[in-house]
Amino acid sequence: MRAHFIAAAVVAAVIFSASTAASADPVTPVHQYAALALSPQGDRIASVESGEGGHDRIVVRQAGSGKVITTIDPCARCSYAGLSFAPDGALALLARDREAGTVMLEIAGANAAPRLVATVRGIAQAPSFSPDGRRIALLVTIGAAKETGATQAGVRQIGEIGAKSDSQRLAVFDLAAPPVAADGVRPVSPDGRYIYEYDWTPDGNGFVVTSALGNGDANWWSATLDAVDAASGAVRTIARPATQLNFPRVSPDGRTVAYIGGLMSDFGSVGGDVWTVPVAGGTPVNITQGAKATATALDWTMQGLRAAVLRGDHAQIVSVSPETGFSAPLFGRRASFAAGDGRVAFSADGGQLATVVQDYTHAPAIYAGALAEPRQITHDNDRIKPIVTARSIGWHNDGFDVQGWLLAPIGADLASKAPMITIVHGGPAAASVPAFLDRGVMADLVEAGYYLFLPNPRGSYGQGEAFVQANKRDFGGGDLRDILAGIDAVEKLAPVDDSRLGLMGGSYGGFMAMWANTQTTRFKAIVSGAGLSNWISYYGTNGINQWMLPYFGKTLYEDYDAYRAPSAIYFMKRAKTPTFLYVGERDIEVPPTQSIEYWHALQELGVPTSLVIYAEEGHGIRAPANAADLRRRTVAWFDRYLGGK
Repeated sequence: MRAHFIAAAVVAAVIFSASTAASADPVTPVHQYAALALSPQGDRIASVESGEGGHDRIVVRQAGSGKVITTIDPCARCSYAGLSFAPDGALALLARDREAGTVMLEIAGANAAPRLVATVRGIAQAPSFSPDGRRIALLVTIGAAKETGATQAGVRQIGEIGAKSDSQRLAVFDLAAPPVAADGVRPVSPDGRYIYEYDWTPDGNGFVVTSALGNGDANWWSATLDAVDAASGAVRTIARPATQLNFPRVSPDGRTVAYIGGLMSDFGSVGGDVWTVPVAGGTPVNITQGAKATATALDWTMQGLRAAVLRGDHAQIVSVSPETGFSAPLFGRRASFAAGDGRVAFSADGGQLATVVQDYTHAPAIYAGALAEPRQITHDNDRIKPIVTARSIGWHNDGFDVQGWLLAPIGADLASKAPMITIVHGGPAAASVPAFLDRGVMADLVEAGYYLFLPNPRGSYGQGEAFVQANKRDFGGGDLRDILAGIDAVEKLAPVDDSRLGLMGGSYGGFMAMWANTQTTRFKAIVSGAGLSNWISYYGTNGINQWMLPYFGKTLYEDYDAYRAPSAIYFMKRAKTPTFLYVGERDIEVPPTQSIEYWHALQELGVPTSLVIYAEEGHGIRAPANAADLRRRTVAWFDRYLGGK
């Protein structure tokens, strides 16, 4: 995913997959690294890191040793993001002042304090230097009415609906010119065209972008691959892919653009094959077709294409070519990778990399070095102990190889059976991948004595594009069978009490939790966050309904039966399991009405239920007080019906 100033999709994924939890060591909080960037020469790393008093700062380190070179913190009340190195090693940064409603684009030289380049009134993200280093481009949303991304709280639905939408546009700044004031920012790309991602062409005359007309939240699923002239803003369509697309990357010779294309259910949840097409225009070609892996990030270095992929339970770095597709892994492990612009940052020649690595039992650390042998260069979190043991579980179902993660409390009594909660990720095009249990509901549940099972059923990333597409027009069918078969596999390996099984999930995982209640009595307690209970009413009331067309194949109005078939609301007489529901008041991805419909049905049928709608929240519960309340209610619900320890 591109380096969003507000990482909306990441926040939602954390909340809805419940992949974080209560502090494992309250004395030594986990040191965080974000927005990581690697210099073109591969010798320096910059990241936004935890600071005292909750105020983060930018830290620049030697890539070889991890030694801190300098700390940058020009604005005491600002948050930082958008780190990007220039060809000469200067560092661009974005400083957001929420009180003022502005974002400042600044550049710090090797031995100089940051200087202001431009001030944007609204939101800005993804700065990138031109190939000659004389200009810098930036995505700007001037006068933004909401935070970037459909997972963020939507604008209030009052007045004339749909009359105006935020427009994210490309702006270009000459670094030799005086600072540009907020009222002087003039985007080059046309108004009304939402630019999601971009890459400079090597000659510096333009960009290759992914874009769509109109509402950026709703229309990404029909985005096109376009060329934008850096001077005039003229737009030329390169291709109209049949898939969703992310990470447009232009070849060093300027002739070809590569991108990740596949079935994706959310912008920012990236996964697919690698495709190429001439910059001049043409028909895209899938150069990794049939691969049993999912590309999650892409870069085009001087040594060729590099990709981060998810292959089963391993995150890997590979080379990509039309002749061989994905190469054997150059570097990989059972972990997750993160960098500011994708999963991994590469040097210009592609020989060096840097990334933040973490898993369920190891807190984040920066790894850097040669492509095949990066090593850990930061040790801020070495003393923090895990609260779980983690095991990758594989099973076979309906002809598919399926994988998931089993987490057990440290010191669990193996002689007695324990309750287990299955957590279904959102998407459905996504995956549960290793992340250190820091704080949040997962750690609360572990500390309450629960085993946790995180399956990656069909529709998930990690097994190739055919596996991702295997739940098209089959929501809650094969993927639910995969999950139930996974629970069977877990029970053969771990002391799990089959009579004390819980189920939870958010977004698509929330749908699965609602749906499972009408399909099986195996679960004794359910928690559903922002779930979908009625695909028919959902179609006409959400803010992103274009996402369903790649999955259902037709609109609701052309195929009612397809949308009715997976709607739990039509099978409510089968629902017997106590269910706690929660949702954000201003959620446009899955409006609160979906939870209200389901809650009303359970109430009328006499099934124990509770619904909490959190004020001002979007597709994810972010406010600290609300998040704490949600954690408390979730643990209490499972304790009440599963018995806790």
